[in-house]
Amino acid sequence: MRPAELNRLTVAEAVDRYVELVRAKTVTGALSPATAEVYARDAATLVALAGEGTVLDDLTGEDVDAILLAFARKPDGRRSPRPQGPGARPEGPGAGQAGEGARPEAGVQSASSQARFRRSISALFKHAALSGWVQINPMAAVTVSARERGGLRAERRALTREQAQGLIGAARELGEDEGRGRRDQRTPLRDGLIVLLLTALGPRVSELVRANVEDFYTNDGVRYWRIFGKGGRTRDVPLPADVALALEAFLAGERAASAEKALLLSWRGRRLARQDVQAVIDRVQRLVDPERRRTVTPHGLRHTTATHLLADAVDMDAVRRVLGHSDLSTLGRYRDELPGELEVAMRAHPLLRAPGAAEGSG
Repeated sequence: MRPAELNRLTVAEAVDRYVELVRAKTVTGALSPATAEVYARDAATLVALAGEGTVLDDLTGEDVDAILLAFARKPDGRRSPRPQGPGARPEGPGAGQAGEGARPEAGVQSASSQARFRRSISALFKHAALSGWVQINPMAAVTVSARERGGLRAERRALTREQAQGLIGAARELGEDEGRGRRDQRTPLRDGLIVLLLTALGPRVSELVRANVEDFYTNDGVRYWRIFGKGGRTRDVPLPADVALALEAFLAGERAASAEKALLLSWRGRRLARQDVQAVIDRVQRLVDPERRRTVTPHGLRHTTATHLLADAVDMDAVRRVLGHSDLSTLGRYRDELPGELEVAMRAHPLLRAPGAAEGSG
């Protein structure tokens, strides 16, 4: 249940309050002093990795993924890295006794430490959600999981082509209104547009709900969305033709009666909240054939966009710019921007083709 008012604490402020609560539990015996100190230490690490001035509620699942993986690569001060180079000898008592079986990454966090850190910040965010410090728990959208061997790893969250096209097909059909529920509360065009935007363009959910009608404009016959992203950065992304048509239908239909500047409104006429987007996706998913249906989060649809654009040989730098990353190192090297490449990428979007068209050629 969403709290009446959100307390927009910075990460540092939230951690201070949380640590104070954790240490208070040692007085009642609910936690041992040693466990409380572990929680406190991991919470302090979260502040260092996230930035003390960052607002806790602004952290997304993608941000937490980055924090978890940054922690995994963080040198462990309690463990010495293996010496490098010929003739190098380990230092300190007992060094070198592990022999050839010693892990080469001995200077970074162990798998158990990585799993513990994930549990620690998961507990912190659970408390934050209950206390009204965050609207939704970002851990629900985290793709990094702890493995018994190998530490933290990012799980595959992208839908397959068939699953994604099933979801897109259901979104298109929503324009015909499935006819369930109270008529004054139905928002089929809006729901279909939300799914199409998330699946085809992969915006962050915060970028989606922050969008205003005026952010969508036409230039030389092409519809664009000016997306206001993280760090004050903006990017102009061309809409594929199907998405542009869905936008026009929505603006001329359900959205036309409102004077609000927000693009996406609840049936009560208020700007849609981030946690409402998952409910929209789930509602559209219920229209998908069960054989092609799979639960997915907004962040999972962002992964779906990137995965299928890259699989269809869309330029990596174009994908980086569509998603709004300043550095998408997982996609390899970048090249200079070429005029029109985003238009080409969106015009040939692999998830918006008719089934069977231009697939498996060659």
